[in-house]
Amino acid sequence: MNNIRTATARRSLTTLATLGLVAAMMAGCASAAASPGEASGDSDSSSVDELRLGYFANVTHAPALVGLEEGLIQDALGDVEVTTQVFNAGPAAIEALSAGAIDATYIGPNPSINTFIQSDGESARIIAGAATGGAALVVREGIDDAADLEGTMIATPQLGNTQDVAARVWLADEGFETDTSGGGDVNITPTENAQTLTLFQQGQLDGAWLPEPWVSRLIIDAGAKVLQDEADLWEDGEFPTTVLLVRKEFLDEHPDVVADLLAGHQASVQWIADNAADAPAVINGAIEKEAGKPLADAVIERALEHVTFSVDPHADTFETLVDNGIGAGTQKEGSIEGLFDLRLLNELLEGNGTEPVSAAGLGED
Repeated sequence: MNNIRTATARRSLTTLATLGLVAAMMAGCASAAASPGEASGDSDSSSVDELRLGYFANVTHAPALVGLEEGLIQDALGDVEVTTQVFNAGPAAIEALSAGAIDATYIGPNPSINTFIQSDGESARIIAGAATGGAALVVREGIDDAADLEGTMIATPQLGNTQDVAARVWLADEGFETDTSGGGDVNITPTENAQTLTLFQQGQLDGAWLPEPWVSRLIIDAGAKVLQDEADLWEDGEFPTTVLLVRKEFLDEHPDVVADLLAGHQASVQWIADNAADAPAVINGAIEKEAGKPLADAVIERALEHVTFSVDPHADTFETLVDNGIGAGTQKEGSIEGLFDLRLLNELLEGNGTEPVSAAGLGED
């Protein structure tokens, strides 16, 4: 399991003194964006009246759920209307981003890496972190250790997504062969999350490597158990699950709008930290709108116990993630130098007297 490990620095959630300070930063976003805008080219904010944002109805995307539900993202964007599209997994979101159908998306790190490498660095930039943790391999009764997985069928959300890569790398470390067509010692079948729950309940799947709240749903609603918590594979248990990715062309042309998006995103992360008692209901309400029904209280509470929300993207883990994707056979080799553009985020943090986050030599900070 060594090649899924990396050394990461322990960081805490970005803190703001009050939400009033967040609002003050929102008001100053346009001026704060001047320097990055000048670095990347002229911007014409008057030509854009909409920001199209992607996200998943997952607990690991809670900053998006809260930011939209509480109006924090729209408040930060002002006259620029936020419109949304919900995805099940990263590769589908990347397709929309690459086609110009969305401008930014909450997404896992591996699809972000894939699009950057495949486009020779021209497609997108990570502008902030969103969540760490909250992913695990859950299995049926009768599977008690890795050796019991031979000949089983395991689901992941989508081929090449962050959990799919983690599953393939871990299984390889345990001595199993897999392939991207579903063959090998353990059959990996990319499956939409809700369908995974149904198939597991029907006994057609032996397990799944999933993000929250699906880990908790399979445990509480379907009797699964955790065989491998992904947090145990990383030093200090910190691994990026969700980042905020923006189309490079949009960032170059509208850095002021991206700065406003970041202010709303940061306000959402802070709202979750400041409203621990209310956050589960707000997140659950947003999930209900997409899924048609809310999660059980026990599911949402368990899921939130396993996820940490932070604007730090943990850039120092990404070289390991590249190696993992190559080892999993879902990603081609290539450089990720330039993947991060954290300048706008760090202007917000520095304006509040907070330590900036690092691009770890993989871009601008």
